[in-house]
Amino acid sequence: MTPLNETHDPNLTSWVASANDGQTDFPIQNLPFAIFRRQGSSEAWRGGVAIGDQIVDMAAAVQAGVFNGEALAAAQAAAEPTLNNLMSLGPQPLSHLRKVLSKALQTGSSQQAALQACLVPQAQAEYSLPARIGDYTDFYTSVHHATNIGKQFRPDNPLLPNYKWVPIGYHGRSSSIGISGQAFKRPKGQVKPPDADVPVLKPSARMDIELEMGVFVGQGNALGEPVTMAEAEDHIFGLVLFNDWSARDIQPWEYQPLGPFLAKNFASTVSPWVVTMEALAPFRAPFSHPEGDPQPLPYLSSAANSAQGGLDIELEALILTDKMRAAGAAPERITRTNYKHAYWTAAQMVTHHTVNGCNLRPGDLLGTGTLSGPTLDQACALIELTTGGKNPIQLANGESRTWLEDGDTIVLRGWCQKEGAARIGFGECVGTVLPAAA
Repeated sequence: MTPLNETHDPNLTSWVASANDGQTDFPIQNLPFAIFRRQGSSEAWRGGVAIGDQIVDMAAAVQAGVFNGEALAAAQAAAEPTLNNLMSLGPQPLSHLRKVLSKALQTGSSQQAALQACLVPQAQAEYSLPARIGDYTDFYTSVHHATNIGKQFRPDNPLLPNYKWVPIGYHGRSSSIGISGQAFKRPKGQVKPPDADVPVLKPSARMDIELEMGVFVGQGNALGEPVTMAEAEDHIFGLVLFNDWSARDIQPWEYQPLGPFLAKNFASTVSPWVVTMEALAPFRAPFSHPEGDPQPLPYLSSAANSAQGGLDIELEALILTDKMRAAGAAPERITRTNYKHAYWTAAQMVTHHTVNGCNLRPGDLLGTGTLSGPTLDQACALIELTTGGKNPIQLANGESRTWLEDGDTIVLRGWCQKEGAARIGFGECVGTVLPAAA
C-alpha cells in the first residue's frame, strides 16, 4: 500500500489559483494523468497533468528543461502519445515524478515561470484514451448488484454459490472502449421475449448504464508468474470512472452458456484523467467480508488488504435528456454510491486474474463491475433502480425513464473527501446514446 508523503499535505497550495478553491477535482494533492491536445487542432497527442482548470503539457515541460535526474525518464514517458510506457515503470519512478511536479507547482516555486508557459486550459483541450488497452476484463465486485440482479431471475436463490468465494469476471472487448464524450449508436442484436417462439434482430429497447470504476494495470507480470497480494498494488497505475453500457434485452437471450457478448461490446466509456494509487492514499478504508460470509482464500488475503484495501470514493450518475438540454437544465442525479461497498478489492482483482499464470500488460483495463451500494437508491444500473423496468424513475421536469432513450446523456462523477485531507476528484465520464443505424 502506498504510504502518505509530503505530496498529500492538505495545506499545500499551488501558484495555479484555480487549484486552491477546495472544490476543484484537481488540487495539487491529486495530479492525475491524461492524453490530450488542443481542440480541433492537428497537434500530436501527448500526456498532461491536471492542476486546477489547467493542464501541464508534459511534452512542453520536458522541452523546457523542468525535469532532470531520476524524474526525467518518467517525465519523458508521461509526455508520449499514450501512458503505457509510464505505466510500465512501476510505482517508484511515478512517485518520484509526482514529488517533483508537486514541488514545481507549489506556491513560491522557482519553476513557476518555466511551467506557466507549459499550461493549456482544460476548456481548450480534447482527450484520447489514456493508454492502448490491449485487454479488458470486467469483474462483478458488488455483492449488492449481484443480489439485486439475482432476485429478478432467481428470487429464492439470488446469489450464485461461487460469488462469495471467487472474484467473478469475463473478458470484454477493448476496441469499443471510448473516451468521455463518446456518442454511440443504439446497438442491434437478437431479442427473444418470453412469449415469443423465435428471436428477432432489432435495436435494443432496454439500454442501460453501469456505473463502475476502471483499474489501469501498471507494470505487467510474465506469463506463468502470478502476482501475490503483497505485490498486487505495485501492478496498478490508477483508477478512472467507467460506464459499461448494457443492452438488457439482448443480454438474457445470448449470455447462456458463455456469458456477455453483444449486449456489452458495442460501447464502454472511460473518463480521461487517471488518478494514481498514490493520490488515493489518504482515502484508504478497511476491507472485510461480513461476519458469517466465507473469508477469502489465503491467496486472496493479506493484513494490508484487510487494514486498508478499500477505497472511499463517492460516485454518482446523472442524466441529461433532450428535453432537459433544450430547457437549459443541468443534469439530474439518479444514483449515488461509494466504491468502499465493493465485495472484492482492486488488489484481489489483480491477484485472482493472475493466479493461473495469466500475464497482464501495462495499459490493460480491469472494470470493477456495477458498484451498487446496500440500498436501492445506491443501485448503479437502471435494471436495479427500476426493478427490472417495473418502476420508472421520475425526473424533476416530469419525464420518466425506465430505460435510456435516444439523445440521453449519462454523466458519471467521482470524488474523495474527508477530514484532514484535500478533496480530490476524477472529473467526468460522459456518454450519449444515439439512434440505431438504419
